[in-house]
Amino acid sequence: MAKWILLIVSLLVLGHVPPGNTEFKRCWNGQGACRTFCTRQETFMHLCPDASLCCLAYSLKPSPASRV
Repeated sequence: MAKWILLIVSLLVLGHVPPGNTEFKRCWNGQGACRTFCTRQETFMHLCPDASLCCLAYSLKPSPASRV
């Protein structure tokens, strides 16, 4: 009986853990992260293939091209 309770509890716990790849989709040559919202330390660069935002840290943001 104790084994069944342990099995049921472990299945319930595993059901609440998000999959490992939800937050770690990378973009912008592996430097950015695909997210629904960017944090305060990040800026939006472009859209990811799944229509989420590609967020890049301000320190990694490329400088705008100068027009000559």
